[in-house]
Amino acid sequence: MITWVIFFFVVFIALLVLASVKSYQKNRSSQEFMLAGSNIGVMLGFLTFSAALFSAFTFQGMPDFFRQHGIGAWIFLAFSDGVMVFFILWFGLKLRRKAMEKGFKGVAGLISDCYGTKWAGYALFFSSFLFLIPYAAIQIRGIAVFFDAAFPDFLPQWGWSLFLVTLMILYAQIGGLKAMVYSDAIQGTILLVVLWLISSACISKLGGIGDMFQQVKDIDERLLSCPGPKGLFSWQFLVGSMIAVTLIPVSQPQMTTRLVVMKNLYSMKKMAFAVGTFAILIIGATIFIGMYGAVKYPSATAQEFWANALLYDQLAPVAGLAVVGLFAACLSTTNAQIFALGNELRSLLPGNEKHVMRITKVALFFFAVLVMIFSIKMGDQLALLARVSFTGTSMMAPVILAAVILKAKPGKELIIISFIALMIFLSSQAGFIPDEIGKVKIDIALYIFIFVSTTISLIISLRKPGNT
Repeated sequence: MITWVIFFFVVFIALLVLASVKSYQKNRSSQEFMLAGSNIGVMLGFLTFSAALFSAFTFQGMPDFFRQHGIGAWIFLAFSDGVMVFFILWFGLKLRRKAMEKGFKGVAGLISDCYGTKWAGYALFFSSFLFLIPYAAIQIRGIAVFFDAAFPDFLPQWGWSLFLVTLMILYAQIGGLKAMVYSDAIQGTILLVVLWLISSACISKLGGIGDMFQQVKDIDERLLSCPGPKGLFSWQFLVGSMIAVTLIPVSQPQMTTRLVVMKNLYSMKKMAFAVGTFAILIIGATIFIGMYGAVKYPSATAQEFWANALLYDQLAPVAGLAVVGLFAACLSTTNAQIFALGNELRSLLPGNEKHVMRITKVALFFFAVLVMIFSIKMGDQLALLARVSFTGTSMMAPVILAAVILKAKPGKELIIISFIALMIFLSSQAGFIPDEIGKVKIDIALYIFIFVSTTISLIISLRKPGNT
């Protein structure tokens, strides 16, 4: 396997160098560096969006999630992604129109212009910072654990984290967003191929799909229905997950930016449909790997499951490609999140462009260091940690949606409403307040609060001149 890892890794690094050099030569302005010239076509667009969306938590977290909680994970993510695709078509149209009207440097800057106050942008940046740093750390944590299992005693887990973060920040600082788009295209392709190679091997080892599910049923029938063996997939969990995932293009700036930088509206629409197809293929593969784990490694730790199912039970070329594929997924997605935070900060900073870019590049380095620190402290429940990130950032969605939809200035009370919801959600995650109100999960209660409050605010705003 080591020989194949070296071979695929050399090929991958060579492609990254080529992409970064090509992008560096085209980066003649800060706008080109940060937003790739807003000229991304359909193929690159769908691969960069998919790669930013499906990452180490998909490669590792989702198979382990299926293994532990059962087939209901399909509703948690794949169904939610399907709903998100249709939402992209509507939201992307509105967003691109608003970006053309106001100009676009970042979501926080755009929102500040729409509300007429920097506080809207600050609140959005604060939310993104709080949840994207841990979300990026999830990716680093996943691959550090994986590499530690694949190559024991070669480097400690923190050493793998340091190596990954160093390579990530160098690549981002040299090539900018366009280089990341190219790396996303490579990563997305590898991810799709390697997951289906592994899932096909898992199906074959258990005698086919029918035999696989029969063996799962024999072990624990609850894995094949909701709420699952641990009772996780209640209707509240699934509805809350669907809302959080659907709002990813609104509330997570690395995704929102990718809608704006598409070449035209036609390209964005085609990209959305392609992402939906990609989602079904990717999540479909993780089902079979997870079910294989439920049969073969029901009591194993996450690290043991990943090492065996993704590496030791596979042919050497597949295992080698899996290592490089996971590395690529981690690099691509983490870069996208950290770079998005840098771009959001840039959109809020005053001053000449050279000064702003110097601060932005220093901030990118600072964000990367924070990601490495968080990755060392993270647990192994990657899918659940990702869901927390999706839910947390979605609390600010009304602020963005109102700015994009309304023609005149939205009511500033929306900033307060969303910020209150964000603070309550943070308090529940920190254990300061219960995560349920009666029998209602805190995220569902907050979504109801946000929906009612936002509806009232929008009704008032729509009565203002210019919003009819």
